[in-house]
Amino acid sequence: MASIANSLPLKHGISLWCPQHASLNRTRLPSSFRSSASARRYGVVSCAFANENREFVIVGGGNAAGYAARTFVEHGMADGKLCIVSKEAFAPYERPALTKAYLFPLDKKPARLPGFHTCVGSGGERQTPDWYKEKGIEMLYEDPVTGIDIEKQTLTTNSGKLLKYGSLIIATGCTASRLPDKIGGNLPGVHYIRDVADADSLISSLEKARKVVVVGGGYIGMEVAAAAAGWKLDTTIIFPENHLLQRLFTPSLARRYEEFYQENGVKFVKGASIKNIEAGSDGHVTAVKLENGSTIEADTIIIGIGAKPAVSPFERVGMNTTVGGIQVDGQFRTSVPGIFAIGDVAAFPLKMYNRIARVEHVDHARRSAQHCINALLTAKTHLYDYLPYFYSRVFEYEGSPRKIWWQFFGDNVGETVEIGNFDPKIATFWIDSGKLKGVLLESGSPEEFQLLPKLARSQPHVAIAKLQKASSVEEALELAHASVQAGAV
Repeated sequence: MASIANSLPLKHGISLWCPQHASLNRTRLPSSFRSSASARRYGVVSCAFANENREFVIVGGGNAAGYAARTFVEHGMADGKLCIVSKEAFAPYERPALTKAYLFPLDKKPARLPGFHTCVGSGGERQTPDWYKEKGIEMLYEDPVTGIDIEKQTLTTNSGKLLKYGSLIIATGCTASRLPDKIGGNLPGVHYIRDVADADSLISSLEKARKVVVVGGGYIGMEVAAAAAGWKLDTTIIFPENHLLQRLFTPSLARRYEEFYQENGVKFVKGASIKNIEAGSDGHVTAVKLENGSTIEADTIIIGIGAKPAVSPFERVGMNTTVGGIQVDGQFRTSVPGIFAIGDVAAFPLKMYNRIARVEHVDHARRSAQHCINALLTAKTHLYDYLPYFYSRVFEYEGSPRKIWWQFFGDNVGETVEIGNFDPKIATFWIDSGKLKGVLLESGSPEEFQLLPKLARSQPHVAIAKLQKASSVEEALELAHASVQAGAV
């Protein structure tokens, strides 16, 4: 007979077994024993709760969940204790791949699962479904959480399951912002990308497409348009702003990228707003009609107009109405004891800039997950000190005339200095009150990319006039680096 060890106390007094078996509430049975014939033979009856692992529950199946799971494993606190409940059909994966290598033409070696499960994006182990089984992590797929009872510490899922938790980690990420149905936002041929099913649906359309319209000039729009160009399709990007990625790129920098896209056959319609999407007699999209009355033909339309934090049903936990998302502190604790929020959905103190922020990026998803779980499981009390980081990699498919890869660190405030001619390198420095606040580099070497976060975090004093005289990107970076070491340029 299996031995019955003393129970590891659960946080907030959570019991693994039904109240009517009070004597058994003080014991914790091995995972091989629970819900088995042996358990029934000895009179152990499981609760109505659908999850066996109840000490820690993660809601969400994206990057943050995968990296949180790894951190639990590293601390030896996953086996028989951790449950992940997700609306996804797959184990957590590196979501950025969906608008990059996943969309490569079928003859250009596109990415596919299990190739990009977390945590390969940061050089870690590939956590396939078998990995979670081996680590004793309970996975509940395709069953999003629809309700929470904070007082009882229970969750309800879409299928009606009742889940119990001791500590709850909310990692629900974002949902794609959608065009209203009344203007055609949900017609056949209109696509949004947030998960594998979305990307698969888009690929099916691209295989038959002739004319593609991408709505939105941000990250998603740029990456999807680059992929469509790789399919040799007639591709047009429409956006209301004056240039690409307006929230980060300067007009001069954006012009460089726009020219490169145009060289690869992509057309731009700037400063344009959509009036409605038109459909043919079969209901499938045929065109995009703009507010100015013009029409652009399309048989495939991709909407990339941003995302919204997936806070439902956790509004009672405490929202931030300014940046959106769930308000947390520097250890990702919400206002409710025992409940945490990480990744895209968390509104957290951006310590180095003394403001509250919500960051929709894989780097923050990874780091916030690790910081939160480390703080939860250890005595570490230091606060999250995140340096904003964004990047994009496009035109990386086989046969592409050139690969694009840029990285940005810091804050894009103040005056800008642009060095380089985009052949292939270009760098933009943001300087505010004499201090270097942010830096973006295209096509840097590994050593140059590694220098960027050091520059942005150090915020050295930089003489703009001297930086402007740099004859190359390499010289400009050397000047900035010297200012970190010497205190001034």
